[in-house]
Amino acid sequence: MNIQGEVAAGFEAVRDAFVRNFEVLGDRGAAVAVYRDGRKVVDLWAGPRDVDGAADGPWQAGTAQVVRSATKGVAAVVPLLLHQRGLLDLDAPVAAYWPEFKAGGKERTLVRDLLAHRAGVPALDVPLTPAEAADGLSGARAVAEQRAFWEPGSAHGYHAQTYSWLLSELVLRVTGASLGQWLAQEVTGPRGLEFWIGLPRAEAESGRVGRVGPVDPPETAGGLRTRPKRNVSQAYADPESLTRRAFAAITPLPDENAPEYRAAELPASAGIGTARGLAGVYAALLGDTEDGTGLFTPQTLRLAGTELSAGPDRVLVVNTRFGPGYMLHSPASPLLSPASFGHPGRGGSLAFADVEAGIGFGYVTNAHAKSVTADPRAQALVRAVKASL
Repeated sequence: MNIQGEVAAGFEAVRDAFVRNFEVLGDRGAAVAVYRDGRKVVDLWAGPRDVDGAADGPWQAGTAQVVRSATKGVAAVVPLLLHQRGLLDLDAPVAAYWPEFKAGGKERTLVRDLLAHRAGVPALDVPLTPAEAADGLSGARAVAEQRAFWEPGSAHGYHAQTYSWLLSELVLRVTGASLGQWLAQEVTGPRGLEFWIGLPRAEAESGRVGRVGPVDPPETAGGLRTRPKRNVSQAYADPESLTRRAFAAITPLPDENAPEYRAAELPASAGIGTARGLAGVYAALLGDTEDGTGLFTPQTLRLAGTELSAGPDRVLVVNTRFGPGYMLHSPASPLLSPASFGHPGRGGSLAFADVEAGIGFGYVTNAHAKSVTADPRAQALVRAVKASL
């Protein structure tokens, strides 16, 4: 495997783990980037740009990919910045900003409930088609009309797909702009960060975005368990389970390589970026950026890592921990340490910040495995970063 890029002295273990991901864990094309205290210490990439080799081109320094739910962590920057600026009250009812949302027993849903997967609408009685999911109107209308599956705020369950329309509409009602537009104008654009929720036409036409697809990695490798527990497998297999229905809120499954999907603003699942862009967003949250300006105040950083949900997840059927928009360090989704907050993407991608270590981490792959919250390839890289500190 021809590994491109560089690592700083002391971070050679990350390169070794990256190589092993290809040799042992079945990676196809991937990239990893790490910032420490604002300095880029890892920037590696390898493999083909397309998982299926359709373009027969190598991964380049600027190759971007769909990162699935790792998008959620980047999207969460927007409501937390709005809160930081006094424009969004996390303790206010969602209906204070979006009156239609109070239907179906959701009138008491708080903004913090929405961000922490406690809103009670992880699925839809009538799933949306891919076209409806992307049209900017149908999703918001569907979640507003949807009856709550539990009393909002009383429990949590991963809003795998519906999070797109919940968060998008809330941001639209507060700012008058779409979430993807606001993110580009206020966060990624000014800092030159390669991440988009709604891929611009110029980027789509540049040919930099590779094709993603499913792969079947080894069931066990290096002592890591990749086969889910029986009850988890059963939940995903049962078409009537809340688990299956949550992930099937868009039916049939959209083509993640289609131009219209890449252009859609779906902050739960369709963000596109480079590993360097993902890591750079989290580095910027810490205030460790090259120009010295941080996105989050110390108070907002503490808020990002504050536990709002913990314990049995009604959708993922494991114990999970969430802050406002972020997954937190736990056995189900290990990050660097208890001081980390971020988000994995189903199939492999991962990005997070660690406040104590000053780390911004991003891993992107075009080979989507069956993992949901803890992919062996991403975890190997995280362990290597930890060993390098």
